[in-house]
Amino acid sequence: MKKPIVCCDFDGTITKNDNIIRIMKHFAPSEWTKLKDDVLTKEITIQEGVGQMFQLLKSDQKEAIQSFILEDTEIREGFKQFVNHVKKADIPFYVLSGGMDFFVYHILEGIVEREDIFCNHASFHEEHIQIEWPHACDSQCQNGCGCCKPSIIRELTSENDFIIMIGDSVTDVEAAKHADLTFARDYLLNECKELGLVHEEYETFIDLKAQFDQIKEVKEWQTKRTSAGRS
Repeated sequence: MKKPIVCCDFDGTITKNDNIIRIMKHFAPSEWTKLKDDVLTKEITIQEGVGQMFQLLKSDQKEAIQSFILEDTEIREGFKQFVNHVKKADIPFYVLSGGMDFFVYHILEGIVEREDIFCNHASFHEEHIQIEWPHACDSQCQNGCGCCKPSIIRELTSENDFIIMIGDSVTDVEAAKHADLTFARDYLLNECKELGLVHEEYETFIDLKAQFDQIKEVKEWQTKRTSAGRS
């Protein structure tokens, strides 16, 4: 039996809203909307689009942006309990985020350890914010993902793992293609349906936990049945 491993998106999944979109709406000049649209229509890569969006912001806005995000972010219902539940079951849980370290780490503090979070790095040393990509695409991906979730999944997992992906947006589609099962909502849900990917729909981590437990129970039953057949 394969061992479960959970990989979870951050913006729009753990949080109720996409924090990058919220930052841009509040702080960026209007040019950001075309960049967003070009990413969604795949005219430019996610890495190009997000990098250029943040270059519209001045580095001296860091504290204002951070305060805005930390004061106004809503965590999706049941997330902390779900993480604790997964940990108690001794199942690895990783956050794969296209967001930036200066707000992702703070929002997840006390819930997910930093070594289990993969995200982008924002540099404030120049006049405008520069994004660095410590988890860029590996040699097997040419999509310009920025934070390349398929590459991270390849790094974290082996053929003996049952990969569970949780996500909601365009940045999660390639990761879902590498998962054995995807819990999806919003944009990702439609993509999973169109691509014929194995998926379940969720809205909060409360109903996700219930579905997760059902899957876990089925796999345990299958293991017991297989073991009984061998004896």
